[in-house]
Amino acid sequence: MARNSFSNPILQNGADPWILKQKDGSYYMLVTLGDRIAIRHSKTMTELGDVAPKTVWMPESPGPYSHHLWAPELHYIEDRWYIYYTANDGGGDDTRRVCVLQLKGDDPMNDEWIFKGAVNTEYPGLDGTVLPHQGELYFFYSGYGHFPDYGSAIYAARMANPWTLTGPNVLITAPTEPWEKQGGMAINEGPSFLRKNGIIFLVFSASATWSDDYCLGMTMISESGDLMDAQAWIKHNGPVFAKNPEAGVYAPGHNSFTVSADGSEDWLVYHAYSYSETEQDRSAGSPRSTRIQKFGWKEDGRPDFGFPLATEIKIPLPSGA
Repeated sequence: MARNSFSNPILQNGADPWILKQKDGSYYMLVTLGDRIAIRHSKTMTELGDVAPKTVWMPESPGPYSHHLWAPELHYIEDRWYIYYTANDGGGDDTRRVCVLQLKGDDPMNDEWIFKGAVNTEYPGLDGTVLPHQGELYFFYSGYGHFPDYGSAIYAARMANPWTLTGPNVLITAPTEPWEKQGGMAINEGPSFLRKNGIIFLVFSASATWSDDYCLGMTMISESGDLMDAQAWIKHNGPVFAKNPEAGVYAPGHNSFTVSADGSEDWLVYHAYSYSETEQDRSAGSPRSTRIQKFGWKEDGRPDFGFPLATEIKIPLPSGA
């Protein structure tokens, strides 16, 4: 008999998960691996962790972008495939940049990826993503700005093409509240987007990733608004998705979004720990697992992410799976 449910995690060791649904209904997934970029491809979302990843890029070492390959994202922009990822030369944060690969062909799993370069951001940083909007491309990233009281904030800039920025880098959201400053660092990172009800929702991760209180925050703007007008963005007061100690889920964050096989359901993709920072040391970069769960919408038009579910909970399969 075919199964009708699954349990998290879908991948035991998978930080910074990015899941993208292809036009043919299949799914791609990328996670942070550190020294290379690999893609998983599956007909179903819940089985992505069961398929073998295929390495599609490994940088030459030594080099300025050969270390700490983090948070890869797969995008289809202007009829071409791109991967955006963070890398540095093995040194400090000031050498960290978002790099771009362009696919020479149509098959992300088998065709050749070409290095286009590092995005010309005003600040060093990480977690770059692209938002197409009203015929233009916008780049959002977590930059290490020159601010004494926090580590990173989210900036936006217009793009001249999928690997080049033009004009100023505008500060969109900075970690100014206590819930954004847990774990000894003040951080806004990992921007991702939802669109619904005439609103663009920018969901980001806040606080230090090793803290139990790493969580998701949100800021939003009308689709008719000017994305480069920092004052037009309205920030939600407090986290929109946070730890659930009763369920044994800590530090849920660095998310992406996807939809069910039939397109009728919205799904949140994130990583989390199954133990508290008081129970085990995370300083060595201990594994975070990839989890997915369905979410809904409130009457006021905002997303309702609920709370992270325990790993023993049986979750109904995505609609149409």
